[in-house]
Amino acid sequence: MALTATMMVDKHFVISTIDDRIYGSFIEHLGRAVYGGIFEPAHPTADANGFRQDVMHLIRALNVPIIRYPGGNFVSGYDWKDGVGPVSERPRRLDLAWRTVEPNLFGMNEFAAWAKAAGAEVMWSINLGTQGIEDARQVIEYANHPGGSYWSDLRIKHGFEQPHRIKTWCLGNEMDGPWQIGQKTADEYGRAAAEAAKAMRWVDPDIELVACGSSFLSMPTFAQWEATVLEHTYEHVDYLSLHQYYGNAEQDTATFLARSLQMDQFIDSVTAICDYVKAKKRSKKTMKLSFDEWNVWFHTLESDKQIQPWQVAPAQLEDIYTMEDALVVGCMIISLLKHSERVGMACLAQLVNVIAPIMTETGGAAWAQTIYYPFMHASLYGRGNALIPLIQSPKYDTKEMTDVPYLEAIAVHNEARNEIAIFAVNRSLTDKLLLQMDFRSFGAVALIEHLVLEHDDLKAVNTAEAQAVKPHAGGSSAVEDRTVKASLSAASWNVIRLKVQTF
Repeated sequence: MALTATMMVDKHFVISTIDDRIYGSFIEHLGRAVYGGIFEPAHPTADANGFRQDVMHLIRALNVPIIRYPGGNFVSGYDWKDGVGPVSERPRRLDLAWRTVEPNLFGMNEFAAWAKAAGAEVMWSINLGTQGIEDARQVIEYANHPGGSYWSDLRIKHGFEQPHRIKTWCLGNEMDGPWQIGQKTADEYGRAAAEAAKAMRWVDPDIELVACGSSFLSMPTFAQWEATVLEHTYEHVDYLSLHQYYGNAEQDTATFLARSLQMDQFIDSVTAICDYVKAKKRSKKTMKLSFDEWNVWFHTLESDKQIQPWQVAPAQLEDIYTMEDALVVGCMIISLLKHSERVGMACLAQLVNVIAPIMTETGGAAWAQTIYYPFMHASLYGRGNALIPLIQSPKYDTKEMTDVPYLEAIAVHNEARNEIAIFAVNRSLTDKLLLQMDFRSFGAVALIEHLVLEHDDLKAVNTAEAQAVKPHAGGSSAVEDRTVKASLSAASWNVIRLKVQTF
């Protein structure tokens, strides 16, 4: 049996010109993300800085434009000054967020050098848990001021004559969460964030700032938190953050594959709150969104409770991702692109070892997890104009949700390359989907390739020894005049690339 669906796109009906930073990621001092992940001086591939080059190769292939650091929950108890200066003089600290010992062998200067080598900008998170305005003023002076002041001269003394010129700064992390050191009410956080923002902009007027939204959609503080925080910060910040993870602990795959519809609703709700505050304040500024934590996360939630505390870089949150997880990540990427007129930045959380597309063995191999591939495809081919997708698709119901379309899809037009990329997920677990796409506004198009990620076993995973789940270019698509007909396998991620013909 085959399902049928149609999709029409018009080059004039543009959602947005996508900000490349929608393909950002995240490195936190958590588990083996840093130590044994991106930084391992004793590894056979490590360079003179201790940066693992096998990991660097996999990261560069993703073309990640911006990476959030150093947290996450970690940042609310972190003193950035512990991670600069001579390594031999840096203190070992208890990290209360993850109950580990932080040796501070890697900090701001190392990360800035690593990010530059990876081809990425830095998104720095400041501590608004145990720290405040003075610390925010100091860290931006150290990072961005050229010289001639105490903190900028200290950076120069530490061997970094040129400022790091970090443009994007997060004002704390998940400050409404009871798990957060220095948890605040919305009014407390809003006031602190606004005053920190003022001081930071006085040091460097060219930065952009991200205020914390609710920690996730089901937080009891959601909506009122956003509204109250924006009352204080609307004219001081450029972005409001969103965080959301999805899991399938119930082993209800049909519902799991539909979770991105809830992501759509979440983004729409936060957008509405932002616009309410804009109207209330009679502001001319439109608030953008930074979805700076998103992913599938559930595999390690129980097992990690058995980890002994106060270790250095234990294996924490090392979810091993399946084929079905890759489909959900693909749907979440499509959700971000469908909302790219407001979502200006996003960070897949995280990048290496910790709920990550890249895994390593300490001292050993590095490899790509299943979720690596849809993220890589989107980052490589999803740059340009996101187009409004007019889709007709059959639908299904689950235990929790109704009217879930089997087809999840969007098209991106890269005018510079004269290319169109269609990202499409077939949510059906049993049936292929016959998709007819109309591209009449583009004139003639030609097929470049049809990439597919699929596997007969939705629980299939990748390991250091075998890439059981990896894309192939054997997808079934054909161009007929100005339409494209494609067959999407059951439970598959698809990238259909077209060349716009010019005569």
